[in-house]
Amino acid sequence: MRRAYVFRLRPTARQHVALAACVEAHRELYSAAWQERRDAWSHSKTRISYGAQSAQLTEIRRIRPDHRAWSFSSQQATLRRLDKSFDGFFRRVKCGQKAGYPRFKGAARFDSVEWPKDGDGVRWLPEVKRVYLQGVGQVKVEAHRAVLGRVKTIQIKRVGRRWMLVLSCDDVPASPLPATGRQVGIDVGIARLATTSDGEHIGNPRWARIAAHRLAAAQQRLARARRGGKNRAARRETVAARHREVANQRKDFHHKQARALATRYDVLVVEDLQIANMVRRAKPVADPEDAGRYVANGARAKSGLNRSISDAGWGGFLAILRARAEDAGRVWIEVDPRRTSDGCENGGYAARENRITQTEFVCQSCGHTAQADEHAARNVLRAGLALHTHAA
Repeated sequence: MRRAYVFRLRPTARQHVALAACVEAHRELYSAAWQERRDAWSHSKTRISYGAQSAQLTEIRRIRPDHRAWSFSSQQATLRRLDKSFDGFFRRVKCGQKAGYPRFKGAARFDSVEWPKDGDGVRWLPEVKRVYLQGVGQVKVEAHRAVLGRVKTIQIKRVGRRWMLVLSCDDVPASPLPATGRQVGIDVGIARLATTSDGEHIGNPRWARIAAHRLAAAQQRLARARRGGKNRAARRETVAARHREVANQRKDFHHKQARALATRYDVLVVEDLQIANMVRRAKPVADPEDAGRYVANGARAKSGLNRSISDAGWGGFLAILRARAEDAGRVWIEVDPRRTSDGCENGGYAARENRITQTEFVCQSCGHTAQADEHAARNVLRAGLALHTHAA
């Protein structure tokens, strides 16, 4: 099993400056390589490979002593990062998808550096709770938990005014929990984050809605700041800090709920939701009677729904829950979400009219009534058990 451990770094003032210089040097390398690829394609339709750019590193380090201070392997990793972005771009073009050309990395868009191997320009020192970084020195780490497995890659990341250390480890042993003999279906929603087939309701704190007024005030102050002014960077950081606070609250809540569910149940069944499709903007509808005009398409209501889905964080919650379940040795099953909300658990009759309100399910065929979210969770569980039995 592979797992990432994230710890906070406690650099000295000198190390803080060195870390910023390290990130800036790698950002410059990334942007220069991006520009080289862009110019080569624009002028002669030539596609430059990672190998060609990596071969230039020796000469770059000879000419630029400031780049020679950093690890050669970390610079190679930065070039691989760019190569991966272009590979994804060309793949999407070939498949006819929205391409998304790789972006130039300005100062506010590049915040991390990776070392591909422990011991090559970087060294994790768990005995003294420090990490050695070439060009920076030994930096103190708040290692609040033991690191298991074999450290594969090491990354530093700037998060606002803080520095974080990310250790990606292979061969991490699982931590199986004792069997409980219980199974559960889980239906995620907006009014409640999740509802289980046992009738448990997990509330949705709506962190973003609670913090909306503070975020709006910070964004207004940023909008009033003059571009290039002294206060703009500080106000931009304040906006980012407000977003991070909401994200951290949401993630903490998700982890606690996921741990509780993975502890209580041996089998967890969820819907295989395509969340990216669910939060897409409503498509405009042309007015057939008036060319150039459009009719109402419910875009405002859809935007509100999209914000609520994003605030609940379904994707993050399900990803955390899956990781917790796998670590605990639980069975994880994903089922097709179609007809789980409006299909009757008694007779199987499925129709949109069965879901008469957000919280009430009434089958229009047999008259069966139930709490809508609990009913959907039971449908999810039944579909998951059928898949599990068939696979066995």
